[in-house]
Amino acid sequence: MTFSLIGRCARTGQFGAAVATSAIAVGSRVPFAAPGIGAVLTQHRTDPRLGPRGLALLRSGCTAQETVDALVASTPHHAWRQLAAIDAAGNTAHFHGANVKPASGAAHGKDVVAIGNILANDGVPAAMAEAFRAADTAPLAERLLRGLEAGEAAGGEHGPVSSAALLVVAREIFPLVDLRVDKAPDPIAALRALWEDYAPEVEEYVIRAVDPERAKPPR
Repeated sequence: MTFSLIGRCARTGQFGAAVATSAIAVGSRVPFAAPGIGAVLTQHRTDPRLGPRGLALLRSGCTAQETVDALVASTPHHAWRQLAAIDAAGNTAHFHGANVKPASGAAHGKDVVAIGNILANDGVPAAMAEAFRAADTAPLAERLLRGLEAGEAAGGEHGPVSSAALLVVAREIFPLVDLRVDKAPDPIAALRALWEDYAPEVEEYVIRAVDPERAKPPR
């Protein structure tokens, strides 16, 4: 009961993910990303151990497809897993285990892959990927959020969602954006509101970390 996407901004080199589900704390379990390396999604009967493992494979030089293949080979429970990866070059790959419940699907595009399980219909991933591609001049966080919103508009998952998350990494080891909504009646709308509040301050928080002398004084 999860729909999500990972993407890359070829202009800035940023990687990120957006995800929504009916369970709590999706942002801590499904999306993983590392600066200059790529991103990984692990969902359905979610195993969060596969996220860091996937990033380590990407960091070692594996392509997205090699990373997904190695993750599948590394877990005896792969039939329950749904995975996706994007590498530093923007290549994408996904895997649906035999026990992943329908409707499920995946859609790939330039610098993006969208996946989902227990969806309202199998067109949800394609709607997410298309919305991401259509917003190619927007910041990566905005593109990912538009993809998530398009997935919801296309039907989303089979039941109501209650948590959503938006993750973007850039140059530093800490996330550029890491916003999460849990146990909310409309988490994607709440995530949109959080992003619109946070967007004007994104670079300021980086400056505070790396060059505090240039930081703006508290308001």
